[in-house]
Amino acid sequence: MGRGALATRVLGGAAGLLLATGLYLGLVVAPPDAVQGDVQRIMYVHVPSIVTAYIAFFVVFCTSILYLWKRDLRFDALAVSSAEIGVVFTGITLATGMIWGKPTWGVWWTWDARLTLTAILFTIYAGYLMLRAFAEEPLAGARYGAVLAILGFLDIPLNHLAVYWWRTLHQPSSILRPGGPSVAPAMLLPLAVTFAGLALLSTYFLVERIRLERLRHRTAEVRLKRGRRG
Repeated sequence: MGRGALATRVLGGAAGLLLATGLYLGLVVAPPDAVQGDVQRIMYVHVPSIVTAYIAFFVVFCTSILYLWKRDLRFDALAVSSAEIGVVFTGITLATGMIWGKPTWGVWWTWDARLTLTAILFTIYAGYLMLRAFAEEPLAGARYGAVLAILGFLDIPLNHLAVYWWRTLHQPSSILRPGGPSVAPAMLLPLAVTFAGLALLSTYFLVERIRLERLRHRTAEVRLKRGRRG
């Protein structure tokens, strides 16, 4: 086993350990919320998931700009790999939000500003992945996808500020807010540990996904060379 493969396995193992610890702290050790009770515990998955998705889409945003500038396929591989991770964690955020919303608001879904913008964010980047998958010309798909990814990222600041600009059911951010987190330390620790676990897990997925994307690029290059020879 090479050093790279060993490091990747260690990364995956560390992510699993941190996730297990964070979930145990959140689901067992942390006290229930004074208002919502135990249903609030879904926060320990919901909040770290959307923060992880935001980070993944920020990576897509930066690497898409770099790809349009440099035309380096390594940036494109990083962008499409990170986009897949962002879509997965946005999907988890929507699912856990619906589960949390049913006992809290009485409905699974409402067209609240933040919920709607999160759904739009998911749709934009799912569309980005579909564009990349079905593009007849891969390089053209990479260019158009990069533009879509850059424009789609504008949804994130709108999403974050929606609870301040419009009257919504969704509570304001308890973590990413001026003046620092408003969460009690007993609840902040499980959030931090779970987020660290998800950050490592997303990094593990990113490393593995980039490796597969590079293999796909090499395969395409080989087929192109064979086609020219033929």
